[in-house]
Amino acid sequence: MSPIMDDMATTETLSTHPNFVAGTWKLDPAHSELTFSVKHLAISKVRGTFERFDVTIVTAPDDADGIHAIDATIDVASVNTNQAQRDAHLRTSDFFLVDEHPTATFHSTGGSWDGDEFTIVGDLTLRGVTKEITLTGELGGVTTDMQGNTKAGASASTTINRHDFGVSWNAALEAGGLTLGDEVRIDLDIQVALQPDA
Repeated sequence: MSPIMDDMATTETLSTHPNFVAGTWKLDPAHSELTFSVKHLAISKVRGTFERFDVTIVTAPDDADGIHAIDATIDVASVNTNQAQRDAHLRTSDFFLVDEHPTATFHSTGGSWDGDEFTIVGDLTLRGVTKEITLTGELGGVTTDMQGNTKAGASASTTINRHDFGVSWNAALEAGGLTLGDEVRIDLDIQVALQPDA
């Protein structure tokens, strides 16, 4: 899949981090993970991953401008909770409505750095609904791998209310309460590679 890169010129610039190198950074999927968790039966959590997603980060040529834009695309059908029947249910209209909305996207609109810690604000679109979310995270560092590629690593997380995106299925429990919680935590651990100049 190709990440969404439209309207990048209109994206509000993010503050800089001194270790970033100017250019375009692409996801290294072999060393990246996108996970989520939600309360289940009011006593534990169901956890899952999205097996296929893409991220592109553009850093500005002028160090004072820092990160220009972050764009991500998630193949929602790649959801995996290690239970096939549950995964099939998640793809239906009760949850992700994959037939009509096969991808979710994120487009940054602003943010800031404080040492290695960062805050990124942007628009998450899921099931055709777009809401502003805030990711908080930490830069793991920037280094060069054994093949001479410049790599950066980072982790980030956010919590959303699933009802905001039209994901409102639930079932009552005999003992009282509901099967699923409202809040969903999303965690992202990624490596990105600096792309060669065109």
